[in-house]
Amino acid sequence: MDIVVVGGGIIGSMHAWFAVRAGHRVVQLEREDDARGASVRNFGLVWVSGRAGGAELALARRARELWTALGAAVPGIGLRANGSLTVARTDAEAAVLAEVADRDDAAQRGVTLLGPTAARSVNPALRGNFVAALHCLHDAVVEPRQAAPAIRAALSSCDGYRYLPGREVVEFGEHQVRDDRGRTHRGDLVVLATGAWYRGLLAPHLAAGGNLRRCRLQMMQTEPLGERLTTSIADGDSLRYYPAFAGPGRDRLPPQAPVAAAHGMQLLLAQRLDGSLTIGDTHAYAEPFDIDLVEAPYEHLVGVAEALLGRPLPPIRRRWSGVYSQLVPGAAAIYHRSSPAPGVVLVTGAGGRGMTLSPAIAEETMREAS
Repeated sequence: MDIVVVGGGIIGSMHAWFAVRAGHRVVQLEREDDARGASVRNFGLVWVSGRAGGAELALARRARELWTALGAAVPGIGLRANGSLTVARTDAEAAVLAEVADRDDAAQRGVTLLGPTAARSVNPALRGNFVAALHCLHDAVVEPRQAAPAIRAALSSCDGYRYLPGREVVEFGEHQVRDDRGRTHRGDLVVLATGAWYRGLLAPHLAAGGNLRRCRLQMMQTEPLGERLTTSIADGDSLRYYPAFAGPGRDRLPPQAPVAAAHGMQLLLAQRLDGSLTIGDTHAYAEPFDIDLVEAPYEHLVGVAEALLGRPLPPIRRRWSGVYSQLVPGAAAIYHRSSPAPGVVLVTGAGGRGMTLSPAIAEETMREAS
């Protein structure tokens, strides 16, 4: 088949990867010179531990298998099977972790409840005070600013693949799109992987579905830590945001700290290949989004991270915000897939789990198209 992929982020690049590997001819369009959206403004976490049980967990486990194969084929994505520790600093948070560790799907998640001493043996950098930690063997991390470019670079040596940056799609129809240079690209299948691009061309179609929203987040990156962080880390506030932790224990959690509640916060911490730390994040859903980077959430995150690590953080190298597309709470699907025209598939709404699920989502698209 001839396949047109619109979008140079991780979802689009995964579709291009699996299409080329299946022997199809692919042209991939990106409106920027390179992707600048949520695909590069995240932690790079392949996060199996937090996924909802059932179909979502199964999709995450399949994605984790595909990430392993992709990491072997494309070392430039920087895949590390480092696992994670979700750390409880109160007895109430520890009770939530104990519930998850005691569930029937704990083995599928690869999770084990640890006390402080055992957790520090897994990650010696955790020198602060905490009550318990949930260790997940299946979680991993990639380099978010490298992953999609590395995939496209690997594809560039393949016959039948072209990457065309600086091409914004201004029209789509049956089995085709037209870019802003007036060129029409036709294919047996057109995949629109346009992320949080809700206005313009796709606005009427996305509004009709009514099951999508956008989320703005703030993050930051430090200078190198000076020691290896052997796992990624999440704090107890993350229990409030990941569906895996839903249950009686979570319902009994006391209110968050005021600044954390005001900004919908959790601590996620991942180490980059150069030793620096990516730290976040916040959640805001009311549009129009604030144009400013607010300092209070950053100060809170630094305090929590330093309390868990038991040491001052290195200087902050940079701060940024990002916007991703996600399904509204209570949606039955795991992500949004629709067909706005014959031979055209729109894939979006995986935000918050897009990096984790992207290879399995692309595999599903190719399977349905074959």
